[in-house]
Amino acid sequence: MAKKNSLTKDDWIKASFRALSAAGPQAIKAESLARALQVSKGSFYWHFDNVLCLKEAMLQRWVQVATEDIISAVREHASGAKEQIRLLIQIATSDRSEPYGGKLAEAGIRDWARYDENAAATLKAVDSSRLKFLQTLFEEHGASSARATTHAKLLYGALIGLEQLSHRGMADLNVDLSVLLELLLAE
Repeated sequence: MAKKNSLTKDDWIKASFRALSAAGPQAIKAESLARALQVSKGSFYWHFDNVLCLKEAMLQRWVQVATEDIISAVREHASGAKEQIRLLIQIATSDRSEPYGGKLAEAGIRDWARYDENAAATLKAVDSSRLKFLQTLFEEHGASSARATTHAKLLYGALIGLEQLSHRGMADLNVDLSVLLELLLAE
């Protein structure tokens, strides 16, 4: 077995997201994660007081990596609202979530939020933040506030649904979402 301090906090968080993606929120347990990482359970307690602390760290990491970092990257690396929305879709449909369980991590968070108040509150805050960002981009592109709100909901809702369909081989997430985006931008 590896030394208890050879793994980082990030290693445990990524393993937890992979467990969440594969088997749901009930899979986030110190013992099963330690087995998956091939270390002793003591390694877990080197980094976290308990599983609740791990879950809080997971939610904080998700907010940072899957929302705040993406918004920053979009604002920094693209000019103009149209290009920023296109970059946002490119990032959202990329494989950057693979270390965290892949595209099913988002579905795992949504499932977890059905049973856990903290996960539900975090999900609501993330959804609100993402929708507000999309709305702002559509407004910057020239849509009225009402139209921008509708476009943001349509695009974000499509992302959530198409992720499920693409997992089952029934959609091409990047292509289908890009087609919808171009329709919304042309309106």
